[in-house]
Amino acid sequence: MRKINIALAVMAGSLALAGCGSSGVLGRERPDEFAVARNAPLVIPPDYSLVPPRAGEPAPTGADARTQALEALFGGPAPRSDAERQLLNQAGTANTAIGARSVAGDPGTNVVDKGATTQTILNSPSGAGRDATVTTPQ
Repeated sequence: MRKINIALAVMAGSLALAGCGSSGVLGRERPDEFAVARNAPLVIPPDYSLVPPRAGEPAPTGADARTQALEALFGGPAPRSDAERQLLNQAGTANTAIGARSVAGDPGTNVVDKGATTQTILNSPSGAGRDATVTTPQ
């Protein structure tokens, strides 16, 4: 019995050591960690249409960053549709700014004062409280 245990231990040890080898049935392909190379950095090609600034000449003024971003994202103000124009004419506000939706949160924008009653309704708790009553007109 002891010989069988020793033989099994030797076989298990040889099988475990066989897994460390790089050839044979248990071998595997792996990348060579010393063969790794870095990629060349990206290079922006020169723009030959640009000329260097001259001394004493004023700097060219472009649009600010916000205007450039809005122009890039939305392509400028969209023209009004016929339905929107007709609705604004009926409301008597046909001369409103085209980008009115974009300036809705601006502090300089005039808004309607909702009054104390509307604010009370909006700030009231939801659900039926103990003071809630319903009447049906007859």
